[in-house]
Amino acid sequence: MSGIPSYRRIWDISFPIIISLLAQDLIQVIDTAFLGRVGEVELGASAIGGLFYFLLFIVAFAFGSGAQIVIARRNGEKDFEGVGRVMDQGIYVLVGLAVLIFVVSRLWAIDLIELLISSPQVASASKEYLDVRIWGIFFACQNIGFRALYVGITRTRLLTYNAFFMAGINVVLDYALIFGHFGLPEMGLEGAALASVIAEGCSTLFLFIATRYALDPKHYALFRFVPPDLKVIRSVLDLSVFIMLQYFLSMCAWFLFFIIIERLGERELAASNIVRSAYMILMIPMWGFGSTTNTLVSNAIGEGRPDLVLPITWKIIRLSSLAAAFMVTLSLLFPHQILSIYTNDPGLRQASLPILYVIQGSLFMFSLCMVFFSAVSGTAATRTGLVIEVITLSMYVSMTWYLGIHLRLAVHQVWFVEYLYVFVMGALSWWYLQSGRWKKLKV
Repeated sequence: MSGIPSYRRIWDISFPIIISLLAQDLIQVIDTAFLGRVGEVELGASAIGGLFYFLLFIVAFAFGSGAQIVIARRNGEKDFEGVGRVMDQGIYVLVGLAVLIFVVSRLWAIDLIELLISSPQVASASKEYLDVRIWGIFFACQNIGFRALYVGITRTRLLTYNAFFMAGINVVLDYALIFGHFGLPEMGLEGAALASVIAEGCSTLFLFIATRYALDPKHYALFRFVPPDLKVIRSVLDLSVFIMLQYFLSMCAWFLFFIIIERLGERELAASNIVRSAYMILMIPMWGFGSTTNTLVSNAIGEGRPDLVLPITWKIIRLSSLAAAFMVTLSLLFPHQILSIYTNDPGLRQASLPILYVIQGSLFMFSLCMVFFSAVSGTAATRTGLVIEVITLSMYVSMTWYLGIHLRLAVHQVWFVEYLYVFVMGALSWWYLQSGRWKKLKV
């Protein structure tokens, strides 16, 4: 990268990331859509079980984000063998994290769900879902490593092919295993979990094979798997440990949000799960531009051009805002059609509609917040990112409890806490970028 990248270059990097995220989120959409036709308990259980899985998974995902920052920095420095070293050493750590997450889940997580959920039916179904879903962590962690590699070197197109490959397998297996088609057993909620595990395993195999053809292993010194290099691992962990804590706390807050919603009623939980899935889809372009910001900022600093950080950030924000406007317009024009994807119950769709309207405004704010916050991470200021997240989440959870438990407001009114979250995070991130303190950081 030389100078400020053009809008076309930013789009060329972001589009495959957006498409890959879209295809991956289609897995959750299909799960929710199919289970919405099985029952409200199953729908709520997939929300709780799925969030608990991601609560554990996010620790490994955060390590991948740290590896992506380091890979992007080495790529900017033209240290291509350094890229391969980070990738290989990162795989060692991700394998260890997968084992740790699996053991923690089997020993404590499933019993913890029973303590937190007030509905016995939802608690039991959530445990059944997680008991199967957790096996996918071994594949998911390896997929994180490949994502860090391709986003870090700004060659993201293969992620698109992989995501559609994985989503296609998951859709077919969801249909077959949830409802019992193609001669397979009717497994319901457990079938959705098993379909996701198999799809993640196929994705790992695809990425490993495709990488040997898409990249020159010698150029990047990939797959040499020399003994663990503590210096390289430490350089990634120095960044990742704060991202791990940040993401873990973020998912804890998101999980607590749904625990509070669950206490408002099973229908409120089911409606919130539907909108959560739609919300994740609507935010995908912003997540994609955020990931691009992270990489381009780190590459610019690696090239010795910190002066480009703020111009790059503002340029990406313009594209992110346009994407947000498109997604909001889409949801305003077709709200009933969007909700009909998830359930054929008119009452449940009607309960979900006010929540969908609430989150549309927060999408505009998120288009700025995500880019600002990703720029902070891209400068390697992950400790500052953690502080910003802690401040924001403390206010977020406190306000959720106050609105949902203390005031007992309607569920769509509780969802207004999303505005508080994005405003505080965006404001604090912008202040830090403007301060210039990140220019003294080394990776």
